[in-house]
Amino acid sequence: MAITLIIVDDQPNIRHAVKECLALEPDVQVVGEARDGAEALALARRLRPNVVLTDIKMGGMDGFAVTEELHRALPDTRVIILTIHDTLANRERARQAGAAAFVTKHEPAEALLTHILAAHGGAGDLSP
Repeated sequence: MAITLIIVDDQPNIRHAVKECLALEPDVQVVGEARDGAEALALARRLRPNVVLTDIKMGGMDGFAVTEELHRALPDTRVIILTIHDTLANRERARQAGAAAFVTKHEPAEALLTHILAAHGGAGDLSP
């Protein structure tokens, strides 16, 4: 059974690029896209994905708040932070919010897939 996933980013080109990369993976199915935190929460509550990929910096609710809310509302849904803002402080905030992993947008697509598979399997790596 495929891993179901939602992509959350305020930049349509980023959502499209991630979706295109993941389209090549038979074990991953992108079931939705959201441009902000509120839209992501509504979509996740309706679709109940296995994994949510979210950026940190978005209008309205940021990725940390989305992660915290999803962690409370949908504890079986794993959240992966996908961002360009790679700092120790952001990694720590992601961990505290309940994220399963922290991936930078500069990493190769294979790294993202590895984190998705690990998060879905219940593992995660938020080490600096």
